[in-house]
Amino acid sequence: MPVIVNLDVMLARRKVRSKELAEAIGITESNLSLLKSGKVKGVRFATLAAICRYLDCTPGDILDYTPSDDDLKPGGEE
Repeated sequence: MPVIVNLDVMLARRKVRSKELAEAIGITESNLSLLKSGKVKGVRFATLAAICRYLDCTPGDILDYTPSDDDLKPGGEE
C-alpha cells in the first residue's frame, strides 16, 4: 500500500500513549490500533483533525505517500 501511517512515530515524539490519545479524541483503543497499523481503508477528516489537534502536528506528519507501479493501474484496481 502506497500510503504509510506514521501515527506511532508521532505518538513517540510527543510522548503520548495510545490510550491517552484514544480517550482524548473519542475513539476506541482498538480502532486507534487499526489506524496505527494501516489496516483501515479510510479515516474521517474529523478524526484526523482531532489527532492533529491533540498531537500538535499536521496530516503530513501522520500520513505519507510512497508511489508504486500499482498506482498506475486504470481506476486504482488492485
